[in-house]
Amino acid sequence: MRVLQNLEAQDAALTSRLHELRTWQSERLAHTYADLASDPAQAPALHFFLADLYGPQDFRRRDQDLARAGAILERTLPQSALGVLLDALELNVLSAELDHDLAHALEPGPISPATYADAYRRTGRFPDRRRQIDLIVRVGEQLARTVRQPLVGFALRAARAPAYLAGFGTLQEFLERGFQAFSRLGSELSFLDTIRARETALSGALARGDVCLLS
Repeated sequence: MRVLQNLEAQDAALTSRLHELRTWQSERLAHTYADLASDPAQAPALHFFLADLYGPQDFRRRDQDLARAGAILERTLPQSALGVLLDALELNVLSAELDHDLAHALEPGPISPATYADAYRRTGRFPDRRRQIDLIVRVGEQLARTVRQPLVGFALRAARAPAYLAGFGTLQEFLERGFQAFSRLGSELSFLDTIRARETALSGALARGDVCLLS
């Protein structure tokens, strides 16, 4: 498995800038999806996306655990749950690379819609941006399929104690939060269509230098 590289560990200034960037992006996402957050059925799934897939926190511990636990998880987890973890790992690696490039391209000073859009456009990597959106939606689709499978919830609960004993509690908690969030969502997956449509529109606008969707 591919391991998330520690791109910023040797540069304190870059680490600080990355945290600032990720906080800004997290706040942007919360603003973009405020309507979904007000829906009790969709709010848990939205929170999972904002907190567990693309928040300002450091996901390296979870991703390192996944790389270390690969062989064990392949034997113990349902295939659908393993697919969620692998796609989440790829998403985190790609997001870290894109954030790293953005942090380098940003002008000094506070981040604004204009400076963010300028750095986004100059960084390029638009196929990777489309892949990032695809992975976000794919994680959601896999979680939606997983919660509909008989006995998966029981299997996750049964794996809890062994996971903690083996030192993989972070992964276990991630899966349980995703499972619970999408159990609340049920079969209504327009949530994922909304994410794809809005993020695709925003990416296209930023590539053209248009900041209207950030306001």
